[in-house]
Amino acid sequence: MNKQEVQQRVLKDGKPLPLNQFTWDEKTRTFASDIHGLVLDFTGINGVTFKTGSDCTFKTGSDCTFKTGSYCTFKTGWNCTFKTSYNCTFKTGPGCTFTTESDCTFTTSWGCASKTGSDCTFKTISAG
Repeated sequence: MNKQEVQQRVLKDGKPLPLNQFTWDEKTRTFASDIHGLVLDFTGINGVTFKTGSDCTFKTGSDCTFKTGSYCTFKTGWNCTFKTSYNCTFKTGPGCTFTTESDCTFTTSWGCASKTGSDCTFKTISAG
């Protein structure tokens, strides 16, 4: 995927994010932007690393890594790793790892591990 193709998957206020407001490394499949309030739709795209600001919404495939600011929402496949600040919502498949601050909500499948601050809620599916 090239930078122009990525641009079509990253919106700010309903419009594609300008090319000069993010970086895309094709080799490592890493997206980075310090812009807040992005909507990133990588549905069906696996193995991407995201580094973003706050108040972002993600839709992705599996095996993704997220390093974000606060107030983000994630809907992903499995085997994802999250390192976020506070007030994040996660809807994931199995095999996820979470490292967050406080006030987070998790809806996950089985095989997930977490390290969080206070006031977090978990809804999980058992392994058997």
